[in-house]
Amino acid sequence: METTAAREARGAEAPRLPAPPPSPAEPPAASPTPAAPRARPRLIFRTQLAHGSPTGKIEGFTNVRELYAKIAEAFGIAPTEILFCTLNSHKVDMQKLLGGQIGLEDFIFAHVRGETKEVEVTKTEDALGLTITDNGAGYAFIKRIKEGSIINRIEAVCVGDSIEAINDHSIVGCRHYEVAKMLRELPKSQPFTLRLVQPKRAFDMIGQRSRSSKCPTEAKVSSGRETLRLRSGGAATVEEVPSEFEEEASRRVDDLLESYMGIRDPELASTMVETSKKTVSVQEFARHLDSVLGEFAFPDEFVVEVWAAIGEAREACG
Repeated sequence: METTAAREARGAEAPRLPAPPPSPAEPPAASPTPAAPRARPRLIFRTQLAHGSPTGKIEGFTNVRELYAKIAEAFGIAPTEILFCTLNSHKVDMQKLLGGQIGLEDFIFAHVRGETKEVEVTKTEDALGLTITDNGAGYAFIKRIKEGSIINRIEAVCVGDSIEAINDHSIVGCRHYEVAKMLRELPKSQPFTLRLVQPKRAFDMIGQRSRSSKCPTEAKVSSGRETLRLRSGGAATVEEVPSEFEEEASRRVDDLLESYMGIRDPELASTMVETSKKTVSVQEFARHLDSVLGEFAFPDEFVVEVWAAIGEAREACG
């Protein structure tokens, strides 16, 4: 039985307060602001004209044509005066030829137009003994002359000479593989004329006639751990130097380009090696090559040999 005291104690309890309204939903915690990507330092390259000039500085280019325009601007010449560039050597050294990559500390030497000359050639054999490359900006030139070949016997023709015309037909603007095809298709026993432009040379280079019957490994042109990769489409990128496998595979593919097509192009070879990494069979590799490099119309047997060469390089490099 509840006593009077208990009832009084219960009556003295504090009145029950209404429950507080629910607090508004807390806004979601703001995600931390992503750190801005670390800005790369400005990439400034030193350059000279190969036959002699003060040192200039260039920057802000993404492909070979823009590079030539920057060099031309630095020295007050037209971009079309530049035949090709070498890295870290002012000599006409095809092993130092600028391709698609420049080491961040490389020194660029621009070889400009010198004297024009015409030579008459009679094609007494199927092959002239020329290996052609191009500068990526409209000029095809001689990268190698085979010992004992037809061209080897013509003293006026030198490595580094730009081929400006065949039988007075201008080939300026043609790619190396197009020029090589034109020369292959010339009829035998019929004379033809080559109009050549030799690079302007310093006094210590006059009389130099470089030729090779062998196929030496392309010299590494990068210094340090990174290179600037120039691309025909899109912006240039700073990348790690190629791996041992990439260098070996690219060398083997470049050898095949020379034997099948009469051209050497380390950048083209590198692109083919990169393409192979995305494929698992030679058929898939062929399809990817058609989509990326269809203008070359590589024959099937060549693609098979390239695939095999890349596989051999991978095995050789572990």
